[in-house]
Amino acid sequence: MTGLAFTIPGDPRGKGRPRATTIGGHARMFTDSKTASYENLVKLAASQALGSRQPFDEPLTMIVTVRMTPAASDSGKKRAAKLAGSILPTKLPDLDNVVKAVLDGCNKVAFRDDALVVRLVAEKAYAETPGVDVMINPIQLRAAA
Repeated sequence: MTGLAFTIPGDPRGKGRPRATTIGGHARMFTDSKTASYENLVKLAASQALGSRQPFDEPLTMIVTVRMTPAASDSGKKRAAKLAGSILPTKLPDLDNVVKAVLDGCNKVAFRDDALVVRLVAEKAYAETPGVDVMINPIQLRAAA
């Protein structure tokens, strides 16, 4: 099976912390609505890219590029430096939280389980248009000699 590439449009969002509430005196954990909405956007993008193919069910490499826009208040010189890669995005959201949201959104859609992702490459970069670019590739194992 060939790889899968897709883009999640809009501002990247990190996985939110689980929330707790009590119902009938029992604690119940839930995902906040903003995280759930972002994960649904990931599912939609992955599902559209996958088309009629079956989800992956083999070891995978996932490459995630988080594109963030420079602040509107940045000077032209600072904006140009950010877009050229001279200044890196050390602002929120945290890279690991965005990756977690993407993995959870792809779970049972692009692949059977996120445990299949055995190699992960992720980065944040400034860009004119915000979004998250995702590439998922099966790992070709070499036959034992």
